[in-house]
Amino acid sequence: MKLYKHLFILFFLAYSTIQAQQDPNSIFYRYNMNIYNPAFVGSSESSDITLGIRSQWAGIEGAPESQSAIFSSPLGKNTGLGLSILNDKTFIENQTWVAVDFSYHIQLNDSYKLFFGLKASANSYSANTSGLITYGIGQDGSLTDYESRFMPNIGAGLFLQHQDYFLSFSIPKLLTPERLQEKNGNAYLGESKIHMYLSGGFDLGLGISSKLQNSVMLRYVNAAPVSVEITSILDFGYKFNLGASYRYDESISGLFLFKVSDKFNLGYAYEVTTDKVFNRNNVSSHELFMRLSI
Repeated sequence: MKLYKHLFILFFLAYSTIQAQQDPNSIFYRYNMNIYNPAFVGSSESSDITLGIRSQWAGIEGAPESQSAIFSSPLGKNTGLGLSILNDKTFIENQTWVAVDFSYHIQLNDSYKLFFGLKASANSYSANTSGLITYGIGQDGSLTDYESRFMPNIGAGLFLQHQDYFLSFSIPKLLTPERLQEKNGNAYLGESKIHMYLSGGFDLGLGISSKLQNSVMLRYVNAAPVSVEITSILDFGYKFNLGASYRYDESISGLFLFKVSDKFNLGYAYEVTTDKVFNRNNVSSHELFMRLSI
């Protein structure tokens, strides 16, 4: 129980006050980007279905778990349409986020396309505040008789596409609805924080069929340090890719992508934290990824 209590408090500290990261991360962010950026929909020539499962701090009761389902398709000559569903459960919190994405792009020249995206979403958020007692966390009066919330939201993004590289900037949630916060060992009802995402990547050719896919993701939350994640994936041009990812001062990961066919990919990532407290308890995270092009 002491370990659970420590992890619970550390989670609130890490996600609510220090880093303020309230939305889940994904190691496969390059492939499921319309969770973060609505402008990404329609950027592929095919219609894609993407599924993801992330289990953080595996083996710890109530530790963060998230599942995502994404559909993206070009629609007409210059538009794209997508649907994103994300379920996230963290200790006493549970939320389901459903979003519809729309994009419009212009052809800047023979090499560049610029996509503009809008996201309309709704979030069902609940918290089992009675579970705070289990972890020895106090609560103020605002959490008395707490009831689940259903909250609409909007977001926007830009996506610049080239055959060999890309740039992306987005704010998927512009509104700040209520959710649980922690301060000085007590939980209270605060506001969600706006998350901004800036990412880019380029492919480096290594031969006739091989290339190195490099990308970086910067996540910014108000009053928190910028989270920086760097990923490199070696594409052998055959059935599988191998890669590694480093999230500055947070974690390192290894990932594997298997090309079952030209239209079906499977991926797995294993992540270990660089935090000394978590390392002493052999805490790790796992992520599964699937993409089907139709």
